[in-house]
Amino acid sequence: MTTTTKLEKKTFPLVGAGVGLVAFLAVGLLPSLLYGGYAGVLLASGVFGAPVGASFAVRALIVFGMVLGVTSVAALFAVAGAAAGAVVGALTRGHGTHHEAGGAGKV
Repeated sequence: MTTTTKLEKKTFPLVGAGVGLVAFLAVGLLPSLLYGGYAGVLLASGVFGAPVGASFAVRALIVFGMVLGVTSVAALFAVAGAAAGAVVGALTRGHGTHHEAGGAGKV
């Protein structure tokens, strides 16, 4: 029977989170910026009125929406990657399903 350390148990989820963040940079960065900016514009138009001006507060709300969109989507990618890494780690380790050879009727 082999024992695994805490670091060995965390390796697959950490690698999965890294892969998820790389996938976010490749696939999700631009859409999260665009949709976050659009949400910021909608928030600014709701707070300050429909034809939004180019004031500091409006720009701050738009930047806030963009930052919120990027961080939330990056967190989603990282958590999904870590979960996928944990599943891969669990499938490769087997979790105690090792059978002894010829041990069908051992007492």
